[in-house]
Amino acid sequence: MKKILIFDTSICSTNIGDYIIMDEIKIQLSKMFLNDMFFYSITHDKIHKKTYELNKISGYSFIGGTNLLSSKMNRYNQWKINLMDLMFLKNIILMGVGWWQYQTKPNIYTTYLLKSILNRNILHSVRDSYTEQMLRNIGIDNVINTGCPTMWKLTKEHCQKIPRTKAENVIFTLTDYNKDPQNDKKFINVLIKNYKQIFFWPQGSEDYEYIKSFEEIKNIKIIGGNLQSLDKLLEDNSLSLDYVGTRLHAGIRSLQKLRRSIILGIDNRAKEKSKDFNLKVLSRENIFELENMIENDFIINIKLNEYNINKWKSQFK
Repeated sequence: MKKILIFDTSICSTNIGDYIIMDEIKIQLSKMFLNDMFFYSITHDKIHKKTYELNKISGYSFIGGTNLLSSKMNRYNQWKINLMDLMFLKNIILMGVGWWQYQTKPNIYTTYLLKSILNRNILHSVRDSYTEQMLRNIGIDNVINTGCPTMWKLTKEHCQKIPRTKAENVIFTLTDYNKDPQNDKKFINVLIKNYKQIFFWPQGSEDYEYIKSFEEIKNIKIIGGNLQSLDKLLEDNSLSLDYVGTRLHAGIRSLQKLRRSIILGIDNRAKEKSKDFNLKVLSRENIFELENMIENDFIINIKLNEYNINKWKSQFK
């Protein structure tokens, strides 16, 4: 029986999108290691002695999802590791990890940190080709683009079941840390014009405060700010429902639940996923195109790299 350590990126996170990512990572790993034992540690807070001990006794240590990597991890690091941790942590394996925003080549500190802590003998899984290239730029070549594990269920057969035509109602999201009041107001008014019922899901800790700043709130029903509330609405088969919004993983969760989805791209994550995997993304700067996109039929046709996904998984058989 193997012991498996998972660095859980949802612990201490104020973004429920991290829960969506970890939910799928746990499902995928539990299928890969059916009879093995799992331990969990943190990424969003300082790592302590117990994590060092778990890493030492574990056959594999995985870290999953979100924007953990950046070019200057001595200045900005969602993954709270430092040079001191290199004395005790080793052989970490990336699983669908991404790069924080578009950046210059990683600095010397980041290069040394990642080369020291990441497993050198196992292929790492990253969420897009941009992240793959950033790692290759610093000599980490044992890396493969699998896409985010949240997308691994979005096979051709799955996508064929997703409606092509506009639904009667819509659930939408905004992003508290990337506000654009002018375009977000236009976005909300397009939804009010085109849908019967408008639902809002606050994925981030300040999303609720942001939506309250719009006078259009009187036309909007706000659901609970937890994953259970989102799933309950998405799984209500009596409700004709689309998803449109700036929150990437709310959109992917909607696709998982067979809801037609349009993601408004506000950063590199959605844009890179659109390029690599044909995710339906509209840049928020082009909000004037949204109404036409909503009204017209379209096919959800995610282009998964199943070869890469299976190649990454096969290492652990």
